[in-house]
Amino acid sequence: MSQEQPKNPLHGIKLEDILIKLEDQLGWRAMGDAVDIRCFTHDPSIKSSLKFLRKTPWARDKVEQLYLDTFHSFTWPSIKK
Repeated sequence: MSQEQPKNPLHGIKLEDILIKLEDQLGWRAMGDAVDIRCFTHDPSIKSSLKFLRKTPWARDKVEQLYLDTFHSFTWPSIKK
């Protein structure tokens, strides 16, 4: 079952791809400065970040917003910085 989401800029983008692209562009240190979560600041890895973000909706929202800010200059109306 496929539902189109034309207004969702994250539609079809995997969380792993978001993390890889952010890490390539910003690096772990800048990611940790932007989103203060342990999986970015202490022995960071894609695997540990994915595990944490999949279980922690508030952190995932912040990482998704960081991705949008970095690559799309887009801000969700309901997310406050």
